[in-house]
Amino acid sequence: MPQKLRHALALSVTATVIAALSIEAHSQAVTPTNTLPNPYRSVENWAKMPEGRIWGSTSAVDIDPDGTSVWVAERCGAQGFIPLAKRKEGQPFNCFGSKLDPILKFDTAGQLVKSFGAGLTIFPHGLHVDREGNVWLTDNANLDGKGQQVLKFSPDGKLLMTLGKAGVAGAGNDAFNAPSSVFVGPNGDIFVGDGHGGDTNARIVKFSKDGKFIKTWGRKGSGPGEIDIPHALAMDSQGRLFVGDRNNNRIQIFDQEGNFIAEWKQFSRPSGVFIDRNDVIYVADSESESVRNSNPGWKRGIRVGSARTGEVTALIPDPVEKITGTSAAEGVAADRNGNIFGAEVGPKRLMKYVKK
Repeated sequence: MPQKLRHALALSVTATVIAALSIEAHSQAVTPTNTLPNPYRSVENWAKMPEGRIWGSTSAVDIDPDGTSVWVAERCGAQGFIPLAKRKEGQPFNCFGSKLDPILKFDTAGQLVKSFGAGLTIFPHGLHVDREGNVWLTDNANLDGKGQQVLKFSPDGKLLMTLGKAGVAGAGNDAFNAPSSVFVGPNGDIFVGDGHGGDTNARIVKFSKDGKFIKTWGRKGSGPGEIDIPHALAMDSQGRLFVGDRNNNRIQIFDQEGNFIAEWKQFSRPSGVFIDRNDVIYVADSESESVRNSNPGWKRGIRVGSARTGEVTALIPDPVEKITGTSAAEGVAADRNGNIFGAEVGPKRLMKYVKK
């Protein structure tokens, strides 16, 4: 047999084996990781709002390049999602009609030191701070010519770039439909988790650092590489992209070209995913057994483990045992000292957790 043919056959066999292993892993059930130790204690009311302003639904949090300052996306004091049809005349629709800034920065003492973005968003959802300190925000809804975009701000709040068509939901290369998450890779490439269930999209869209479309992958489904709500994005030290595939109760891992590597179910139903510089992974589950009877048998809370091995080592449990709706943290991040921050939509607050 010619050497080239032998090589081709070997590659074919290898690809078949990998595909078979992926399918087998996909079909295996995972025992709930509910009985792990909790080495953290809660710090409530750490982040202080200015006088006269209250916390609203808060879905996203990230850490500044300084390693300790905390950025939060807050829905302008909204006390829960108000369907547009039920909105009263003159009543703000999350950030629509509000004069409040949705992007907030807190120092290590929990003091608000910076805020911006008023009047530019409808429904702030995902937030990411890149290595240069720029703040990226996904706007998950559209109304009156705004929304359905990813916005890039300078550290001081100057709008530097927009991706997507303002106020237009779509599935093309230049439009989004309910973008949930965004992450910027080390070389500046931009990854957007586009979709939030229902009739929205279910894909990852990749752009160059100057905002030019590169490629997209994923479609709605539950098989390897298929997606149902790409609610969170993170990247490990190897450059692997971790996707919080929430409605499928799993994390999917891809290379930066969209090739499927693995799926992890041991971190439960991921609303938020964060990976620190030491490849410690933090995963927030805000919905198990509380939203549409999802993920039965799993406790909500923040799971901590290794992005290298997939081992789960700790669980900060949701203090509420039974609830209907989202509870505890949706967004999660950890500073360089290992302090964990949880952005909570249902309880409407930012929690801090420190080692006991």
